[in-house]
Amino acid sequence: MSLVALLKHKSRKILFTTPSHSGKLAIMHKYYRWYRNDISETDAYNPQKALLSAEKKAAEIYNTKHTYFLTNGSSSGIIAAVLACCSKGDTLLIWDKAHPCHKNGGLLAGAEIVEYTLPYNKEWGIYEKLENTEELLKKHKPKAIIVTSPSYEGIVSDIPAISEICKRHGTYLIVDEAHGALYPFSDNLPQSSVGYADFTVQSLHKTAGGINPTALLHSNCNIDAKPKLEMISTTSPSYPMLATIEANIKFLNSSKGKKQIENLINNIKSIRSKLTNLQFYGDDITKILIKKEGISGYELSELLFNKYNIEDERTNEKSTLLLTGIGTDISKLIKLYYLTRL
Repeated sequence: MSLVALLKHKSRKILFTTPSHSGKLAIMHKYYRWYRNDISETDAYNPQKALLSAEKKAAEIYNTKHTYFLTNGSSSGIIAAVLACCSKGDTLLIWDKAHPCHKNGGLLAGAEIVEYTLPYNKEWGIYEKLENTEELLKKHKPKAIIVTSPSYEGIVSDIPAISEICKRHGTYLIVDEAHGALYPFSDNLPQSSVGYADFTVQSLHKTAGGINPTALLHSNCNIDAKPKLEMISTTSPSYPMLATIEANIKFLNSSKGKKQIENLINNIKSIRSKLTNLQFYGDDITKILIKKEGISGYELSELLFNKYNIEDERTNEKSTLLLTGIGTDISKLIKLYYLTRL
């Protein structure tokens, strides 16, 4: 039985259990259906079996040894991966501008945290890909290294090459691919880390249409991360959220989902070809990183917001990022034609 089916096949017993709303009280009535599906382990037939089955099917889709469903964001996946790889006193290499969960994972593991820097692109105000992996591993001899790829702005490191280097040095490779959840489902996007890294984390909610804060932890090594996930996860998971993860992966892997991704890519390409007054940068076309000669990124951001009612995802002194995802349809992208007037 799938997780989605599980929610339709609840027990008919009179339950004096959690959750206390009993599927009837909806404090926010617009979410009544969500309350109806918010069940406990006693309110359904073997929910753990359904979850394990859903994760096994996901692992087959992603061609991983294990794929774990996360309802506490990519942060929980990164932390669990670090705990699985590192013990007290081990060296953990992280980017000095990385998401806080990278350092938090090291602190919880009791690891010695060493920070590395990335090349800075002054023309665009962003950090570039990791290129000196061999040098870093020779110098610090880490037990594990975390690489953020893609970056927020869509800069992608050469993970297959980095993976080979890590294997030679006996270093575990953890990739924060939070912003690359669409990569396994399109040949027109950068190559996913899932098939190369020991652990890869993806945020379904960032670009793949998932609800906050659904995510995935992929494992392609012989380490079982589940005990570490159990250490930092609730024993009362949200089954509606878990069911949306199952449905989300099924959609991404479907012909309809893949077509929607390709439509997104093609629509962005079409619009970019018209915006000849702007400069574009990055490895991932779904991250629309732009700048315009003569004005700063902050000025561009303010102009977009105040004049054209367009809010960007992120900006800096040089450039502005417009983030898209599987939910970005053509009607939304057409609004970017306003940018021809800049």
